[in-house]
Amino acid sequence: MADAAARARQRVALAQSDTAERLALAREFYDAAPGGFSQYGHAELSFMRWSAARGVLEPETAAAAGSPWWRKVNEMLLRDKVEARLLAAGNSGNPGSRSVRYWMDFIAEPSPTRWYRAHNASIVAGYLKYEGLASEELKVERFMMNVALIRVLYTHAMLANPRLALGWRLAFLGPRLVDPRHRSVKMFLDLGRSFPREHPVAGSLHEVVLAEHALARMLDYGLIAPRLPALYEFAAEALEEPRLTSLLDDGVPAYVWPHADRSVWFVGNTGPHLRAIARVTGARLLWAPSPYRRPNRRTRG
Repeated sequence: MADAAARARQRVALAQSDTAERLALAREFYDAAPGGFSQYGHAELSFMRWSAARGVLEPETAAAAGSPWWRKVNEMLLRDKVEARLLAAGNSGNPGSRSVRYWMDFIAEPSPTRWYRAHNASIVAGYLKYEGLASEELKVERFMMNVALIRVLYTHAMLANPRLALGWRLAFLGPRLVDPRHRSVKMFLDLGRSFPREHPVAGSLHEVVLAEHALARMLDYGLIAPRLPALYEFAAEALEEPRLTSLLDDGVPAYVWPHADRSVWFVGNTGPHLRAIARVTGARLLWAPSPYRRPNRRTRG
């Protein structure tokens, strides 16, 4: 009889060619697992629905093929959860990775902190394993990958280290806002307010960055950007993954991102209100101001 890891690979392989099957498999973990923790799936399933709507999870054989990188990272998350569930149910084998062990810890004793640790460990493992695939993506897609990463790391910190994430005055809000059992967490992890729902993304990277919703910009530049070095150190320790800190370049996201292009990250730093948000939460935004202005909205005349 195949062990849990082999069975998990087989189960995920059956869903690889059908985005709807991927979504069903993701939901199954929360709905069918012993202990009943269906509410923990809000953030993950919301992000997967956004990914599905963009088409990035579509198989290579589809008329509009998706992204090999997004598919592989998603498959790693699915495999880790399926393997952990099988092991928890008594199937033979040992955890094949640290992230599987974290998912087993979550299944044994569900909690928001354990969910973030397991989920983010799977995601980070996927990022590190599939850097080669990421390098083949367009620059705008790689920018989105980095934003997705800083968002999941930041929401984890809001729960597990809220003073780091929000400063001591607002720290009490962190665990309430990003508890994965509550729908409010989608405000932080749903990239639908930040980027177009299409793949590949049309338009230049500068246009995409400047079109980001104002609230999303406040989150990315006012709250997250000033804390990136400390945030990545926190995540590296919490996930027991020291390589994570190498995905920053002097305080700027650098997952498959050349140093020569680091100034692109400053494009969204569009006003003093972002520095004010950082100050209110006990941080300083030291990034250079944007050399661009957001296009003015047309007024009725």
